[in-house]
Amino acid sequence: MVNFSTPDLCDDFPEDVRVLDSLFQNYGGRSVFCGPAVTIKCFEDNSVVKQLVDTPGEGRVIVMDGGGSLRRAILGDMLAEKAASNGWSGLVINGCIRDCVEIANTELGVKALNTHPMKTEKRGLGDLDVPVTFAGQTIHPGEWIYADLNGVVVSSKQLIES
Repeated sequence: MVNFSTPDLCDDFPEDVRVLDSLFQNYGGRSVFCGPAVTIKCFEDNSVVKQLVDTPGEGRVIVMDGGGSLRRAILGDMLAEKAASNGWSGLVINGCIRDCVEIANTELGVKALNTHPMKTEKRGLGDLDVPVTFAGQTIHPGEWIYADLNGVVVSSKQLIES
């Protein structure tokens, strides 16, 4: 497991990091996580998320732009458990989750805006591996995500050895 702090990354690599606005709560059982980003743009439909967590995560981070919706939960306990068992490092979600107690007991980093009990509809909509813009930054597929209890930073290159 990698050990770092986002304040130290900001101090050590000020020209290489972009900081997401402080909008996110920590919900996962892992409070420190990092890895290359796999991006998803999906609004109130987690069909693409469901497909992605079934694939090998290889320590990567799923970055989901759910449009900031506070009306549906884009991640629940079953998808979080599947992501953890398939080796995903964590998720950064511009949207809500549900089953927060169960997700807190899952070995996975999860940052999200809030919780909501209603699940999404499965309409098969969403875009994978596209640039996503939220929390004041644009995140491109393959960029590095570093998250801890202090916040989330993005870098176009790997800053520390995993």
